[in-house]
Amino acid sequence: MAEAFDVQAMIQRFRERAEAVKRRNLPPVGGEERRRFLEQAQIDFQDFAIIGDAVGRLENGILTLTVDLRPPEARGDGSDDTGG
Repeated sequence: MAEAFDVQAMIQRFRERAEAVKRRNLPPVGGEERRRFLEQAQIDFQDFAIIGDAVGRLENGILTLTVDLRPPEARGDGSDDTGG
């Protein structure tokens, strides 16, 4: 399986899932059901987006995903919005 596994394609699928959650229509529910649906959508988006932001590699059959959860200004890699 390792030879056919495309890490970048998997990460892209998670990015697409995160976007799909953002576009998900709210079903005709109200009250407590609505609150639970919205909470679950937020959790789904967060989980998919985290994996979608990962840097992945497959070495010797071991998949490693690296996710930097620090704010952009704390990363020190020039990826913040200030251009530094």
